[in-house]
Amino acid sequence: MKRAVRSWLLGLAAALLLGAGVLVWLAASRLPSDEEAAARIAEVFERRFGVGLRVGGAHWSLWPSPVLVLSDVATVQPHPVTLRRVTVQLKLRELLRRVVAVDEIEVESLVLPRESLYAFRGKGPRPSEGRGAFALAAPWTLAPVPLERLRWRDVVWIDRRGIALAYDGEIVFDDAWRPREARVERAGASPPARLRLEREPGQDRWQTRIDVGGGSWNGVSVFEVRPNDALRVSAELEPRQVDIAGLLGAFGRRAAVAGKVSGHSTLVAEAGELGALLRSLHTRTTFSVRPATLVGLDLAKAVSTAGTSRGGSTPLDELTGTLDTQGGEDGTVLRYTGLKARSGVLTASGHLRFFNRKLDGEIAVDIVDGVVGVPLKIGGSASDPEVSLTGGALAGAAVGTAVLPGVGTAIGARVGQQMEKLFGTEPPPAATKKPSPAPRR
Repeated sequence: MKRAVRSWLLGLAAALLLGAGVLVWLAASRLPSDEEAAARIAEVFERRFGVGLRVGGAHWSLWPSPVLVLSDVATVQPHPVTLRRVTVQLKLRELLRRVVAVDEIEVESLVLPRESLYAFRGKGPRPSEGRGAFALAAPWTLAPVPLERLRWRDVVWIDRRGIALAYDGEIVFDDAWRPREARVERAGASPPARLRLEREPGQDRWQTRIDVGGGSWNGVSVFEVRPNDALRVSAELEPRQVDIAGLLGAFGRRAAVAGKVSGHSTLVAEAGELGALLRSLHTRTTFSVRPATLVGLDLAKAVSTAGTSRGGSTPLDELTGTLDTQGGEDGTVLRYTGLKARSGVLTASGHLRFFNRKLDGEIAVDIVDGVVGVPLKIGGSASDPEVSLTGGALAGAAVGTAVLPGVGTAIGARVGQQMEKLFGTEPPPAATKKPSPAPRR
């Protein structure tokens, strides 16, 4: 290479490096100090959400890449949202062009009390707003993919009963905030409880894989933006050999049924705001558990004692039915319908409602399949279920015993229940007393 050409190229490279250095210096000269950054972030947060914010520390750095680190952050609330550390890494080239492009956000030890999040309802971005959800002052703009990757570790959700559950995960984003890949898992759960999403190229469909309870719950999820600007999320999933105790135990719950469940699930949620989207969630699962065990409830003993016994367990060859869940302001309601249970000594059918740990339902236990059904009312809680006969069924059972001991008790209880439903009232207390013995012939 000729000396003149080589000298020209070296001079050009030096000029470019010098120019980049000047640009970095100019950007650095406009950055606020750490104290100013902390105060500015707290001010913008309070103006946006109406909740005060304390920032323990803030630190800016431009080399080797732009980074912002916040530490010891807490909202000003009786039960504050707290954050030990968040790191935001930006792209220098885009930053110098006044384009906001975040390479990665890493969140460490975020605590989210449910009651404290009520203050933010309706103030978050709408799902359909995409990049428009974050307005920037001119001449700053957002990159086509404003955030490449979000990671979090030890994000703790505290529900209304004070149960704290920690989660780890990460999301890799495409344009318009569409996740390209996502992973969410319960920290420390054994067996693992993990959700993974993988986007189908160019589609708003995600292959969904859930590992929980030693089994799988796989299928396809779909995101849709509706004409009213609401976001609709739906999914079709297939649970396969999921251990119920392992599933509920991973989320701090106790199971009233032991066994492995398989079936089919549908999921749908639709709302115009992200928080409302979660609260609108409705699921429907047709399930089968083979074999199964009712924990804390001995149906055969409950029948023989007219519903006065408590505790025990009921081994079943099979338990089938449909579970509907519906989110709401005060929690999620679970409704079991079409319940069918079968074992070597009995069959049963019925329905059950579960809300705020309270049980409410009825089960008809057949001692002679299809002929005799003893109606039992289910109450109490999941950890301490109670079984009883309704007033009408109890009166009928007493009459049935006088007429024909044993099977007559069951038939009487069934008739008593039907009479109660027909007239819509409980019989008077005197009717529940045992009749005087019939005179001997």
